[in-house]
Amino acid sequence: MHWGHVVSRDLVNWEHLPVALAPSLPDDADGCFSGSAIEVDGKLVAMYTGNVWTGPDHDTDLKQVQMIAESNDGIHFTKWEIPVISEAPEGDIHPFHFRDPKVWKREDTYYCVLGSRTKDHTGHVLLYKSDDLKNWDFVAVSAKKEENGGFMWECPDFFHLGEKDVLVMSPQGVKPEGNKFHNLHQAVYVLGELNYESGQFTHRDFHMLDAGFDFYAPQTLEDPEGRRVMIGWMDMWESEMPTQEHGFCGAMTIPRVLVPAGDRLLIQPLPELAELRKEEIYVENEPISAKRTFDSISGTCLEMKLEVDVKSADAFRVNFRCGNGEKTVLSWSRKESAVTLDRTVSGAGVSGMRTVEVKEQDRLTLHFFLDQSSAEIFINHGEAVMTARIYPGEASDGIEFKAEGEAIIERLWKWDLNSAF
Repeated sequence: MHWGHVVSRDLVNWEHLPVALAPSLPDDADGCFSGSAIEVDGKLVAMYTGNVWTGPDHDTDLKQVQMIAESNDGIHFTKWEIPVISEAPEGDIHPFHFRDPKVWKREDTYYCVLGSRTKDHTGHVLLYKSDDLKNWDFVAVSAKKEENGGFMWECPDFFHLGEKDVLVMSPQGVKPEGNKFHNLHQAVYVLGELNYESGQFTHRDFHMLDAGFDFYAPQTLEDPEGRRVMIGWMDMWESEMPTQEHGFCGAMTIPRVLVPAGDRLLIQPLPELAELRKEEIYVENEPISAKRTFDSISGTCLEMKLEVDVKSADAFRVNFRCGNGEKTVLSWSRKESAVTLDRTVSGAGVSGMRTVEVKEQDRLTLHFFLDQSSAEIFINHGEAVMTARIYPGEASDGIEFKAEGEAIIERLWKWDLNSAF
């Protein structure tokens, strides 16, 4: 595993740079695994997990350590040859599975959280602290969930937002609960409060960060405006995608802004993405019952926003990437108070349905971002998000609208999009 590298001044337009980190030392010979970076005295300092396989079983035969690399120009990195955390803490902590450090600074002290598990395979997060990024002290097992918490917590992230502390992580092995947790692995957040003295993070239950199919290992940053911005991986370990035979390992989502809203977070697309828009197509006050299409409302790389009056409808549906028997379906049901994303006939290689409950109301807002083999859909101003990889044919570019009862598309905007590179 390597660290790829892209740079942007606005989180909209991106430029590829050379690979930032690649295996080159005995302690990272089999992978420069996930981590994070922080600016220190004008230098960019990256903390990452060095991974070595010690046998054929990649779940048991491994050694993981935490390492540092630094850069004066933000492009070329020099690794510290000696790990800064060379072994897991003593106690009921798995000796090999601890990885993905996320670093932050509070006053004069650096902290990091690491994903880990117990010896009997219950996921948890470890908290460390340091005065200099070189000498780290273990503080505590900071967070865990005894009931249906999964066997491993990966890629933790920690930050303060609004009036609460937030822990983001990607737990593996969580069992389905109703409509939740049906993916192979999950990406969730919990709200609470971290006691920096004891290291204990008192938190509430898991909330899903994305209710679709393909969203894992998200990380966040604070931008110059003070917004908390998240980007995730549209893939996950051990998932099967038709592009794997070409060496393709997923894609990154668009940047998403996290907004505190009581005991939840709203998740919204970065507003600056509007810079990618081409010509606007606008539709208003159109009744929908039987299937309808509109001129120029189609495409494979687009942004589309809808405001729909559903007070006289029992269901509303958007079929997109339609053609040659293929379609991906987003449907709202009044009876279920839920939105369902169905990619059963979306194209090659993938299938299934995901459902998320939404608040019952008379107006439905949908915000689509489609990009060839991906769909990211924001529901009711960020109440829920659903992400999916899809593989229809190039000619499957239609968009259809249908309702049970009568819905009214009050306003619809559609833009084709320029490339972000």
